[in-house]
Amino acid sequence: MPPARALHVIFCWHMHQPDYRDADGFYTLPWTYLHACKDYADMVAHYEENPLARGVFNFVPILIEQLEDYTEQFRSGQFRDPLLIALATGDLKTLPNEQRHFLLEQCFRLDHEHMLTPFPPYRRLYEIYQLILEDVKEMADYLSVQYIADLLVWYHLAWTGETVRRGSPFLQSLFAKGHAFSQEDRRQLVAFLGELIAGLIPRYRALAEAGRIEISTTPYYHPIGPLLLDFAVAHEAVADAPLPDCPVYPGGTERARWHIDRAQNSHPRHFGVPAQGMWPAEGGVSAAFVEMMGSAGVRWTASGEGILTHSLLLGNDDNGPRGRAEYLYRPYRLQGQGPVIFFRDDALSDIIGFDYKTWFGHDAVTDFIHKLEAIWRQTEHEENPVVSIILDGENAWEYYPYNGYYFLSELYKSLANHPHIQMCTFSDFVNHHADGIQSIPHLVAGSWVYGSFSTWIGEAAKNRAWDLLCAAKQEVDQHIGQFPAEQQARILEQLGRCEGSDWFWWLGDYNPSDSVRDFDHLYRLNLRKLYTLMQIPAPDNLSEFISHGGGAAEAGGTMRRTHTKDPE
Repeated sequence: MPPARALHVIFCWHMHQPDYRDADGFYTLPWTYLHACKDYADMVAHYEENPLARGVFNFVPILIEQLEDYTEQFRSGQFRDPLLIALATGDLKTLPNEQRHFLLEQCFRLDHEHMLTPFPPYRRLYEIYQLILEDVKEMADYLSVQYIADLLVWYHLAWTGETVRRGSPFLQSLFAKGHAFSQEDRRQLVAFLGELIAGLIPRYRALAEAGRIEISTTPYYHPIGPLLLDFAVAHEAVADAPLPDCPVYPGGTERARWHIDRAQNSHPRHFGVPAQGMWPAEGGVSAAFVEMMGSAGVRWTASGEGILTHSLLLGNDDNGPRGRAEYLYRPYRLQGQGPVIFFRDDALSDIIGFDYKTWFGHDAVTDFIHKLEAIWRQTEHEENPVVSIILDGENAWEYYPYNGYYFLSELYKSLANHPHIQMCTFSDFVNHHADGIQSIPHLVAGSWVYGSFSTWIGEAAKNRAWDLLCAAKQEVDQHIGQFPAEQQARILEQLGRCEGSDWFWWLGDYNPSDSVRDFDHLYRLNLRKLYTLMQIPAPDNLSEFISHGGGAAEAGGTMRRTHTKDPE
């Protein structure tokens, strides 16, 4: 029985990877299937093992599409990912030198502290690699086939989840063997990973059908809807932000609806029921975009704390609320209408994403519950206070010992059995506590990062990327009518890929150069493919890098901290 006055705690784990396929359908980066083997598998297992836990998983449709594509690759044995092609190759002697050089670079791309250093055989492979770095192009040719085999196996072992390892005698035997992996070892590993990935979506669906989790969605290719509608909304939070030369994204309203409708149509095919909620890409909202989601049947949405703060300050003459407990821990409706909007507790979300990775799991759980208990005491004026904790479901755990196993296991058990805390989902809260939803008169446009769009627009490289996209969209509008319906659909699908938020996220000197290089290159490849589908030449400027990067962003740039003060 729930407590008389509970603090409702909602975890929303955002599962997202952009489309990593090139113009020919080959994967340029392996992050979708690697995160599937490690993080998507672990995250569902923790809920399976804690039957009283409740929460929300937000699956971006383009991620699900890629998981299905990988499942088909494993089923057919026809791989289109360079890593899997190598792992499944019968005779590694046949690998060309270019592929060997690629493997040497790729198979050490992970967090060394938690995913390489704990394994002496893998660490030894890295030490050998370090010795040849002075002339890797030449010396890599002298590494044995056995070195390549061991490297491939260890990289995939490192990218398996802790729950996966604990439940698999086969993986345990590979860890124990440590080196001299055979062709049969690799064959069995390929089969194991294929079964693991194929079973993921059914496992999440089973939990949702049992009422233990809610699964929500995002506009199909993860575009920032408010910017598609109007670049000028970036000025609502940052008044002097420079904008692209193109004044608006051509036909942006139609494109935003296309992404929402595609997501809403695809969700029931995978999970059996329509999505009740939608996490907008990057938590990006504006008044017009929230209205658009509502008209598409979305009952709830969510964004960042900074959005709420900016919006309340706009609507108050007395400088707004004085304490977070006075306004944050309740949901809102814009002018009392449309989807219910929940706002992320930035501090609690960030402390999981960035800080607890250096703590002992038990100490982190104790501290987190202490913070929730403080909120429960501070919200005595609320009959049903609600805390929304929203963050990536995959990127944080790479930096935790044991992929966050001890932290997450104890966290769910402790919360589910706490006398004053009730874990729930967004739809649970909307269905049972509608009287606690308040009206908000204004909504300042922005995202979960700093309450603005500065991560995606307003800087030279990002604005240039938008202008390249605007130019391509103008060509689409001019030429699409001359093609048959099937080709038009392919063109619009490719346009959708180009509209995703990730391209703009990564451009910038504050991000690591290798990641900026990868995403810059893939973005321009996607734009080139769009021109190819329209049978017109791509502009010469698509051969030029947009950004070079070079920074040392926290968590490798995959996440961004939005709160700097520790919550008390």
